[in-house]
Amino acid sequence: MSETLFPAAAFGAVLDLLIPARGALLPGAGALGLGAYVEPRLGDAKAVVAAALVALDERAREGGGEDFAGLGSAPGAELLQEVAGAHPGFLESLIFHLYSGYYQHPRVVESIGLEARPPFPDGYPLEKGDLGLLDGVRRRPRLYREI
Repeated sequence: MSETLFPAAAFGAVLDLLIPARGALLPGAGALGLGAYVEPRLGDAKAVVAAALVALDERAREGGGEDFAGLGSAPGAELLQEVAGAHPGFLESLIFHLYSGYYQHPRVVESIGLEARPPFPDGYPLEKGDLGLLDGVRRRPRLYREI
């Protein structure tokens, strides 16, 4: 396993701010440990994210706190917005991978009423649709040439 560039506490706190806990069934993204999912997927953006996380900790200490993770959610969110403005691409780099990982996590999948399993080979039941709705499309002339 490769060594992380990220301050773990700050990273978890940022993830929890981006996807906070919603009741007992849906924990925050940081509490689920999704940093381990997100970090390897960041590619070239790792340096930007690492610099922003270090800046978050430094700015929190300047304000008299221990580090970013020790701030409450309101001051943390405010500081996160300030630092994100100074580090373009920081939040944008995280959000896609974070949401992908969050909604694949077994606890989250179960809490939204799905089985925590891959869709294949069992699949999921589909509602029967009215295939007659496609008749108009089938009657249209081809929009391509055969080769």
